Amino acid sequence: MVKLRGVAGAGIAAVAVLALTACNPDDAAYSGKAEQYKSATPPAPAPASAPVSTVSTPTPAEGGGSGVFGSACESLPHGSEAGSVTAMGQQTVAAAAAANPLLTKLSAAIRNANLTDSLNSAPAVTVFAPSDEAVKAYGETKFSQLKGTELTSLLNFHVVGKRLDAKGLEAAKTSPTLATDGGQLTFAGTGNQLTVNGAKILCGNIATKNATVFVIDKVLTPGSTGN
Repeated sequence: MVKLRGVAGAGIAAVAVLALTACNPDDAAYSGKAEQYKSATPPAPAPASAPVSTVSTPTPAEGGGSGVFGSACESLPHGSEAGSVTAMGQQTVAAAAAANPLLTKLSAAIRNANLTDSLNSAPAVTVFAPSDEAVKAYGETKFSQLKGTELTSLLNFHVVGKRLDAKGLEAAKTSPTLATDGGQLTFAGTGNQLTVNGAKILCGNIATKNATVFVIDKVLTPGSTGN
């Protein structure tokens, strides 16, 4: 009986070993697949570096930097199109005016007076830009016939030698211009009612790289306050 029990016990142990051996290949295959899956998993992407801005910052205006305003602003191109407020912000003032659809006649006069380079290279100025409609009211023929120092003096009378936004104009009340014999400009009113020598602002606080531009409804005349 003892021998039979020993044989039976040995048989049971053998069966158990075989059973365990039969399970091990599956376990090994599963483990291999798991390792293969782990190795196939892509690594986490590296954190993206912050983009480098290439947009230049315009020279700040004195007065507080209030936004663009005026009824004619809506007639300008939108987005980043040439002549839009956004596009003008990336250009110097004469280049920005040349692309502005409200200022084609003024831009032609600037070129005729050879003032393009001096305006573009000025570090900080304020420009009161008569619209095309303002030039028509002044007289297109009269305007186009201006030459030499007369034209230069007229154009310089529309430029202040420092950069001011609308709030800066309100605070200043008056300012000399680049026209040495033209007298001062007088600023009256506030906000959308602000005037320059009596001229209304059609679109104001347009920032370019080196200037703040105010599109106005009149051609300013040296030696006159317009009020």
